[in-house]
Amino acid sequence: MFDFLEGYNLLGAFWTTVQLTVYSAVGSLVWGTLLAAMRVSPVPLMRGFGAAYVNVVRNIPLTVIIVFTSLGLFQTLGVSLGAERFTTINFRLAVLGLTAYTSAFVCEALRSGINTVPLGQVEAARAIGLSFPQVLRIVVLPQAFRSVVGPLTNVLIALTKNTTVAAAIGVAEAALLMREMIENEAQLILISTIFAAGFLCLTLPTGLLMGWIAKKVAVKR
Repeated sequence: MFDFLEGYNLLGAFWTTVQLTVYSAVGSLVWGTLLAAMRVSPVPLMRGFGAAYVNVVRNIPLTVIIVFTSLGLFQTLGVSLGAERFTTINFRLAVLGLTAYTSAFVCEALRSGINTVPLGQVEAARAIGLSFPQVLRIVVLPQAFRSVVGPLTNVLIALTKNTTVAAAIGVAEAALLMREMIENEAQLILISTIFAAGFLCLTLPTGLLMGWIAKKVAVKR
């Protein structure tokens, strides 16, 4: 039944999906945190930039962003992100697009966590002479991250599934291999079941692990 799989690198495709997810998750967490800091900043220009970025990016389809990284950044502007091989360039561009898109959702999840921090703690930190960046780093963000593990888990799971859009620019991840197999093999239901199970193996343990972590680090007020 599964003999047709011998000619395809199924594990390699899912490994590419995992790499896309990990690199994009790290980038989204960093950029999303910076955006959240901008959105609560006392500087109007930074607040305006953060709000504009989130409202614009999260309302653009991810496919448009991914295709733009290839057609706009690489083919038009020549941005290759330091890579020479075409496959590596596409992979890095896909990570860039996924990061740019997902960070908007990370920002909003984190901003909701920032809003749960008691105002009195922030005022006390400012009263002892801490600057705004110090208040964020020492007082606000540690509590905010602990309170939004659940929402961030949902963002991570969505990111894992969104990596399939990278197939639009030729990244050899699971969705691209699935399309190739469906075109070459007369096993539509079986192939779809295999890839559905593969994504379940990636997302279900992630959800269970992050749910356990959320309970362990929850802020008790």
